[in-house]
Amino acid sequence: MNDCSSGKCGLTYEQRRILHEKGTERAFTSPLNDEKRQGVFHCAGCGEQLFSSEHKYDSGSGWPSFYAPINEKALGEDTDYDIGYARTEIHCAKCGGHMGHVFPDGPKPTGLRYCINGAALNFTPKTG
Repeated sequence: MNDCSSGKCGLTYEQRRILHEKGTERAFTSPLNDEKRQGVFHCAGCGEQLFSSEHKYDSGSGWPSFYAPINEKALGEDTDYDIGYARTEIHCAKCGGHMGHVFPDGPKPTGLRYCINGAALNFTPKTG
């Protein structure tokens, strides 16, 4: 992961707080929650491709939600107990940046809801 202690890593305070300290943005604050264009969502920390707009859906949770990652090796998982019970934390497999959590209440075909902090992502719209 980038060294952001000097503040020169190119990330905002909010991005550093989420990616490096496992923070969470307030619900309904990320413009990416309402992003409807076709394209790819990348890790804001390292640029790795994590999610496709084809797998994005409106979960009503207030965070960008996806039913699958762009590929199975793009994300890593850990269990966290930060709020008193076990949740599956999702992080970028390349840099380790915290993304959010995955829950078993998503749509078909996976039944999963990847609930992701928008500040942990950058979006590149499809051209052409």
